[in-house]
Amino acid sequence: MSEVTVSAPKPMTPLQEFWHYFRRNKGAVVGMIYIIIMLIIAVGAQWLAPYSPAEQFRDALLTPPAWQDGGSMQHILGTDDVGRDILSRLMYGTRLSLLVGCLVVSLSLILGVILGVIAGYLGGIIDIAIMRVADIMLALPSLLLALVLVAIFGPSIVNASLALTFVSLPHYVRLTRAAVLSEVNRDYVTASRVAGAGPMRQMFINILPNCLAPLIVQASLGFSNAILDMAALGFLGMGAQPPTPEWGTMLSSVLQFAQSAWWVVTFPGLAILFTVLAFNLMGDGLRDALDPKLKQ
Repeated sequence: MSEVTVSAPKPMTPLQEFWHYFRRNKGAVVGMIYIIIMLIIAVGAQWLAPYSPAEQFRDALLTPPAWQDGGSMQHILGTDDVGRDILSRLMYGTRLSLLVGCLVVSLSLILGVILGVIAGYLGGIIDIAIMRVADIMLALPSLLLALVLVAIFGPSIVNASLALTFVSLPHYVRLTRAAVLSEVNRDYVTASRVAGAGPMRQMFINILPNCLAPLIVQASLGFSNAILDMAALGFLGMGAQPPTPEWGTMLSSVLQFAQSAWWVVTFPGLAILFTVLAFNLMGDGLRDALDPKLKQ
């Protein structure tokens, strides 16, 4: 009789392993697809949008969506109180919202990682000073603190982005510090220290790469928080200023027409809702894929 040879399954690459666990979360996959679509719209807004976001059609003020009585296929989602096409403004607003989210997350992540690694590795008075400042910032409502900063430096989308970056810092600092503290006494760190590695190499070459998984998850969730907080600041008149096509500003400028023209507030609100939900769902999927404790 011939012997049957059973070969061992081929091990998965890190990317294949990540996708294997990520795709098990169906909501995360849906969120990722939605975000990819939003990125395509943001990059190609000038080609995909039917009109300029500032172009006014004075003969089509508060035109309802195309499927409603009085609507027109020239303005599929209707127009606002000064005749601007809502679909075009939403597409350009996608670019602005994602750009703000990327800017806020990138700056707060870089600064938070640097401060968190220094606090966790060096310890002592440096750790105490950094963490007490972070605790004070966390004790204050983030949106209120951002409002105070924007009120001091003046309402604009740049100042609002910097304010949101500042209030997001403590989350990355604490998360990075906790991850560094769990790694700093591992054998590979001790061996590297014995081999003569300096503090900078230990912090940013040896330890930091092993702390990236929770930071990636926090950054994906930070996108949704940044977009939501920027919309809130724009709604309060402290973020992007009219006629900038930003979702929160679009809501604020037409609030008085909410009952007579439902579409002017519904579509920007849905854009904020779905985008924030998509980033949260994708963050859950990243947590499932990157956290070893959740892998079964």
